[in-house]
Amino acid sequence: MTEFGTLNWTILIVYILANLLLGYVISKKVSTADDFYLGQKQTPWWAIGISVIATYVSAMTFLGAPAWAYKDGLSVIAIHLNYPLVIIAVITFFFPFFYNAGCASIYEYQEKRFGKKARALVSGIWLISQTMSSAAVLYATAIVLSYITGIPEVAGIVIVTIIALIYTVMGGITAVIWTDVIQSGILLLGAGIIMYALIDGSSTPIMESLSQLKEQGKTNPLNFDFDVSQVSTVWSGILAMTLYHITVYGTNQMMVQRTLAAKNIGDAKKAYVLMGFLAFFVYFFFIIMGILFYNYYQGKPFENENTIILEFASEYGMPGLMGIIAAAVMAASMSSLDSAFNSLSTVSTLDFYKKYFKPNETDTHYLNVSRVFTVFWATIIIFPAIMYHLHSTGSILEVLSKVGSFFVGAQLGMFGLGFFSKHATERGLLVGTFVGVLAVTYAALFTDVAWPWYAAIGAFVNVAVTIVASIAIDGKQAEYSPYTVKGQIKAFADSGAEEKENGWYLVPGKVDKVCYVLFGFFIFTLVFLFSFESFI
Repeated sequence: MTEFGTLNWTILIVYILANLLLGYVISKKVSTADDFYLGQKQTPWWAIGISVIATYVSAMTFLGAPAWAYKDGLSVIAIHLNYPLVIIAVITFFFPFFYNAGCASIYEYQEKRFGKKARALVSGIWLISQTMSSAAVLYATAIVLSYITGIPEVAGIVIVTIIALIYTVMGGITAVIWTDVIQSGILLLGAGIIMYALIDGSSTPIMESLSQLKEQGKTNPLNFDFDVSQVSTVWSGILAMTLYHITVYGTNQMMVQRTLAAKNIGDAKKAYVLMGFLAFFVYFFFIIMGILFYNYYQGKPFENENTIILEFASEYGMPGLMGIIAAAVMAASMSSLDSAFNSLSTVSTLDFYKKYFKPNETDTHYLNVSRVFTVFWATIIIFPAIMYHLHSTGSILEVLSKVGSFFVGAQLGMFGLGFFSKHATERGLLVGTFVGVLAVTYAALFTDVAWPWYAAIGAFVNVAVTIVASIAIDGKQAEYSPYTVKGQIKAFADSGAEEKENGWYLVPGKVDKVCYVLFGFFIFTLVFLFSFESFI
């Protein structure tokens, strides 16, 4: 632990204290439960957008993306091609329902569309999946703290949890967003220094390194193989992972909640559009770093692939670099953990406690309960994080993606049926969701199908079984629910309400102009990657 040095400890401690101070300052503005969940709807869209990016990038990308690319090469980028398509779908179909309802929990939509049981089911599924995902983030951070400072990994898990918990309990969603902005800056600084050091410290120029990697088959970004047992193919990235990420960004309370803190629906959409344009570059940067590491270390095996970036930083020997890296990884982790704590608390309070136990209490009461739930979930997450510590050595980014893939199909199917199905009913939905989860479990345990396809399998089975079960149990419905896309379009037309607010559609299913630009950007990324290897 003493090898970490005074300068590195100073950098890390100053960073931690800055986050706690910011949480304390923001806590002065939190006086109601709505302030805790949504802030005062005064947060600028660009800050929300950066927070969205920081939350999903997290320590998984900082450690896991280079580790994954080290093993599988540039083809890993295929998993991240789909963000423009994902953002188009989410801001076109999901945001209008959530924002127009004025709700803090997005799962309130399920109750309006189907009923209380559907809301409780999707909320419960999300609580489980988010707990497991957040535990993976904690595990990744513990690896870093243990490697850099000598702190035991279990102790690191507890320390990071406590730090993120303190400022989240104090400042709510506003503290989450603004600390994410700071944390993203620290993360990019650390990553930029590592990339510079990697290029500077290499014995061969970067283009020569890429040529050597090309000869070893590490620079082909687009694998068009139709083999569904392979993870990183173009088809898994564009088809399967588009559905996966639509669920992450459209049905995940942790991701959507911060956009509900925006001033209006236009700002909410702009925050996500920022993600649609920047995500590709962020992931491409870290994946390129991974294959450059492969050339630098001549493909030597590592006991734990997630420590590659740490070993390199340690060898480089720049004063203060390990402190910056420790702060960067803690920043990446806490940007995900604080969001998870706040969202888990929100769903627990609104979808369960207020709904079923204490429906008529004061606003102060719900604020206090929300803070108690924040502490509760922070404590719970520690235990699966320790399980990851005991049993995982592969890329933590891939581990996290696999964990999430078991649940996203059920969530996507529930919302897809809500938006588009005329005949889906609550009782049919409960049957379909159960069968969909069984189908994913079977695919995972008894087939060679790669995990990116689990979301598609779960969603398809859920939709098919739900429609058949709904008609069998409740019969065909005479008309579309007001909470379907067609129902909303009809409601707007009948009421004569404005379809747009400040140039952005309020009606689900209507495509904003920026979506065409996003689609053009998606085509650009394909052309860029298709041409990449030719220019090496």
